[in-house]
Amino acid sequence: MRGKLLLFGFTGFFFLTLFLPAAFSRGVQSSPVELERYEPPAHAGWVGAMTAKTYRGTVNASRSAQHKPVKDSALITMFLSGDVMTGRGIDQVLPHPSDPVIHESYMKSARGYVDLAIRANGPIQQPVSFAYIWGDALAELERIGPDLRIINLETSITNSNDYWEGKGINYRMHPENIPCLTAAGIDYCSLANNHILDWGYRGLIETLETLRKANIECAGAGRDVKEAAKPAVLNVTGKGRVIVFSYGTATSGIPSSWDPSNNKPGVNLLEDLSDQAVKNIKEKVGEVEQKGDIIVVSIHWGSNWGYSIPPRQRQFAHRLIDEAGVDVIHGHSSHHVKGIEVYRDKLVIYGCGDFLNDYEGIGGYEEYRADLALMYFVSLEPVTGKLASLQMTPTRIRNFRVHRVPETDARWLRDVLNREGIRLGTRARLNRIGTLTLHWD
Repeated sequence: MRGKLLLFGFTGFFFLTLFLPAAFSRGVQSSPVELERYEPPAHAGWVGAMTAKTYRGTVNASRSAQHKPVKDSALITMFLSGDVMTGRGIDQVLPHPSDPVIHESYMKSARGYVDLAIRANGPIQQPVSFAYIWGDALAELERIGPDLRIINLETSITNSNDYWEGKGINYRMHPENIPCLTAAGIDYCSLANNHILDWGYRGLIETLETLRKANIECAGAGRDVKEAAKPAVLNVTGKGRVIVFSYGTATSGIPSSWDPSNNKPGVNLLEDLSDQAVKNIKEKVGEVEQKGDIIVVSIHWGSNWGYSIPPRQRQFAHRLIDEAGVDVIHGHSSHHVKGIEVYRDKLVIYGCGDFLNDYEGIGGYEEYRADLALMYFVSLEPVTGKLASLQMTPTRIRNFRVHRVPETDARWLRDVLNREGIRLGTRARLNRIGTLTLHWD
């Protein structure tokens, strides 16, 4: 995710001149970001906060492009999200904040990002509850009742002070704030990204241990090359298994030095999208796959900005489906939502967008509306892995919290998906309750 560094680099001078003198204080000044006042839609299904993993059996009656329920008891339904960044500013408002000292050229305290968010969008009562950051998303998870909840976790969970020198941005969440993930019932975290080693090898190992103790599965990074490449096996009672592999590419900003070895921790890094890479993934799938398994590849790839999908990415996704037997490509790294494809009845999400971050009050790239995101609810046929439906709930980050969007923003996201979907054979329909349904050729 080199674009994350570019984003902050472009605004570095702005920060340096206006914010650095006050970075350790609560009085950081910022030009207010022009954001319209949040008006929640009049839909009784949305409430402020709910406990998670409580209502997993909820059946929703909305219809997909194939006229099947969102949560059909015969289908496997998964919640997928893009980058979830619970470190830095967000960590500071949770009940157990880390040491706020950070090592950025233009900001020396994580508290500075809290002040920016408050300046842009109003006060945040601190400390917030662990469930607070998920906001309206919790009620939507309750309404849909997915079998599995899968995110890309772009944050180290550690007390380590061994930050990766020269990287520029280092995300860290205190281990005692892990309930912010269990509050949303997260089942799986993809770790193959360019922030999981921000606080060194010790930070990665503590991240792995913290997730294990919280009973959250993960893949994509490990203590050695074998563990980094190992997929997670997620059992869906009465329906089968979902096998999740996580990979990262250098195009997302993962340093080549993070490549693991037999005696060195690291990230499950794809050097390229070559024939050999397809062959290697096919072999890995063959080692664990049993008849009827659903295979998901969660991949951190590409730049942060821009809707273009490189031909090489699209070809690689198709080959993973054709040759490696992959059923879902869960792509992330882009800060904003990108186009979606259904290839041979298999789902390819090229870029999910940021689902939760601490970027409020930071200028640049406004045309992409990086504050907007989608909750992807993917329903698959067991055994075949064919896509039965994709329902999406538009959301917005505000006050370090997920909110449902007003209709104008839902229409904006629909229009983006339709514009980008023309070349991919997909289109989105805005439903009466403000959600989106994917249709495909």
